[in-house]
Amino acid sequence: MLTDRGELDRVTSMLSAASKITVLTGAGVSTDSGIPDFRGPNGVWTVNPAAQQLSTLDRYVSDAELRKQAWRNRREHAAWTAEPNAGHHAIVSLERAGKLRALITQNVDGLHQRAGSDPERVVEVHGTIWQAECLGCGDRTGMHTVLARVEAGEEDPRCLRCGGLVKSATISFGQSLRPLVWRTAVDAARECDLFLAVGTSLQVQPVASLCDVALSAGARLVVVNAEPTPYDSRADAVFRDPISVLLPVLVGQTAA
Repeated sequence: MLTDRGELDRVTSMLSAASKITVLTGAGVSTDSGIPDFRGPNGVWTVNPAAQQLSTLDRYVSDAELRKQAWRNRREHAAWTAEPNAGHHAIVSLERAGKLRALITQNVDGLHQRAGSDPERVVEVHGTIWQAECLGCGDRTGMHTVLARVEAGEEDPRCLRCGGLVKSATISFGQSLRPLVWRTAVDAARECDLFLAVGTSLQVQPVASLCDVALSAGARLVVVNAEPTPYDSRADAVFRDPISVLLPVLVGQTAA
């Protein structure tokens, strides 16, 4: 059951009154598309804490066996077959209503773009799994090109340009965010009048600090997440409802 109608109407009015909404999405947006989150009750790292090592840069660079495991996992990643859900499409509706300042996402699955979000408005702060990148020379190529080499028997494929280590073009623990991407995200948080955080634990820094940026600039904050976040007490509204059910209701009334 959704949050009571009075609260829904109150937040819908907030969204309707806003002219520049910045949305921040995390793994919870994609769980209904079959991509598990990380820190939820059934999250990848909750079920198997050791799996977090696959996303730690130092371990990836120093451990050849871990890299081989990472490549095996990439071959089976749910993003290759996942489809956007109603939550993704609701954000597209917000954009088409002319209210979206930017869509900042911690997700690497590309589902926002596949749902119809303008790639120019999507800020992928943690990168994308759809590309592979050399840690040496920075050369990028399509992920499926590299996965074809893995399929052909290369357990730990190296860069064809310089021979360096290759990983997905995602941001691992211990790896810096791309400066231009981060500045774009900060600008989007600073220049909005409502900041909507959806499906994110707001525990990963510096991305969680975008809430501080928005609040300091006078924006209202709405949090939609199944589990409590560190910013709930500072939010104008907090929802625990399923994202793919709640978001279309909120946005549908706003975009109508």
